[in-house]
This record gives sequence, structure tokens and C-alpha cells, in this order.
Amino acid sequence: MPDGFINVLKPPGMTSHDVVSFIRRVYKMKKVGHAGTLDPAAAGVLPVALGKATRLIEYLADADKAYRTEMTLGFTTDSGDDTGTILEQSDFMMPSEAEIDFTFKKFLGKITQVPPIYSAIKINGQRACDLARQNIEVSIPQREIEIHRMALLKQNDSSILFDVECSKGTYIRSLCMDIGQSFGIPAVMSFLVRLRVGSFCLEKSVALDEIKAMPEQAVCSMEEVLEHLPLVVLTEAQSKAFQQGQKIAFSPWKDSIHAIKVYQDKQFIGIARYDIDHRCLVPVKVIA
Repeated sequence: MPDGFINVLKPPGMTSHDVVSFIRRVYKMKKVGHAGTLDPAAAGVLPVALGKATRLIEYLADADKAYRTEMTLGFTTDSGDDTGTILEQSDFMMPSEAEIDFTFKKFLGKITQVPPIYSAIKINGQRACDLARQNIEVSIPQREIEIHRMALLKQNDSSILFDVECSKGTYIRSLCMDIGQSFGIPAVMSFLVRLRVGSFCLEKSVALDEIKAMPEQAVCSMEEVLEHLPLVVLTEAQSKAFQQGQKIAFSPWKDSIHAIKVYQDKQFIGIARYDIDHRCLVPVKVIA
């Protein structure tokens, strides 16, 4: 049974859960999970974990992401994309390239955002989208996100195509609506491709047909996809203590660190955190 990650190219029309079900059938294993849900209509990078790698999904979910999206102006919907019920329509004049660039700059850095009601966010144990479909009023609190980069690619009479690099938890549908509001024009997201999740990139993603044809070749190692984390190499004695759940005296850093890759020689053996107060490595997840 393989342990590792697959850089899946999710096609439009499938849910992220559909992709997980497909992977379970191909690899004949139940322990499969994904990092970072993609909307059914969206396509692009969907990291999928197999076996022991499912224990590392949370660290991949913390990674920054990149998207290519199209924003269509002139109407809004209840879902924030062009598949929802239209709530508002209006005539408008397309902003100039200079106005678009100026507005994009206002969204760079740390900002607050309210996720769309049609999302997988849990409210009292139930998904917001499920409540919304039952016509139950949904109130989602705003959250802080960070937009690292926005770049205009193309504009026409009614839409704007642009790239976004952002922190985890960013909803591009909400970003499109907020940008439209800044223009004073109703707007929705009309197209979305995820280009990157951490070290997973679109250029190296694998289509479902390719995975089915060559399942073993599609799997990459667990530690390979955690390259954004710092690492430490332990001695044999320290490694044994780590695998027994013991704290290890260590003092190379000046601050606490919540996730560190741990190796013995070249073998990845788990994740630790660094406790600056006690100057030690604390085992978090022992893999090997």
C-alpha cells in the first residue's frame, strides 16, 4: 500500500470528494484524503494523500495557494459565482486598466473577508452550503486572509482575467465580489483554475486517466511536498527517543516553530514542534 501524495489535476464537474472516491478505487485503499477543497465547477491542483500521508494534510493545507480566475461584471448571485441565482443586475462601464491595477493594490496584504454562504465552512457542525440549500439563514463571520500578489492578464467588455497568490482560507468568489464592490459594480467569479498549492503546481499535476494507467508513478513521497517546512536531522539516539514520543533538548532557533520535518540521516520520520521556552523538540506526528 503506497504512502504519499498525488498531485491530482481535478477536472471541472467533479467534487473534491468525487476525486477521493476515484483514488480509493484505483489504489484499493480507504485511507485517502485531500488538502484544500475545490468547487465542483473549478479545475486544477488538488493534492490527495494516501495512507500515512493523510496525517500530514494539515501542514499542506497551511501552504499558500495560487489561482487564475475570471471575474464577470454586471450581476451578483447568491453563490458568488455564475452558477447561482441572480440577486442583482446593473449596467456598467468597464474600468480602465489603470483603475483595475489601482484597485488590485488595495487588496494586497492582510485583509478581512466574509466567505460565501455556499461553502463547506461548518456552522454548529453543519456545512454552510447545506444550511443555505434548506433556506436556513446563514451568518458567517469575517476572517483575516493575506493576498500576496494580483496580476491583471486580460480584460474585455464584461470580464477581467487575473492571477492571485494568497494565503490559506482565501475564497476567490468572495474576492471577486469584493473587488466588484470596490468598483461599484456587481460581480461574480465565472472561471477558476488552481495553479498551485504549496509545492504542488499545475505543470506537474496528473490527470485521472494517467493515474488510472500508471498508479505507482503518480505517487510522490510524503516529505517531498512539505518543502516549505524547516527540517532537522537527528542522531540515531535522538531518533529513537523521538519515535518513543520523548522531548529532545535542542536550541538552534530563537522562536517557537509549530511544524518541523524530522529526519534520521535521509529517512523522514515525522513532524515536531520547537518549544522555545524549554528549548526542546516536541514530537507531534511520528511517521516511521
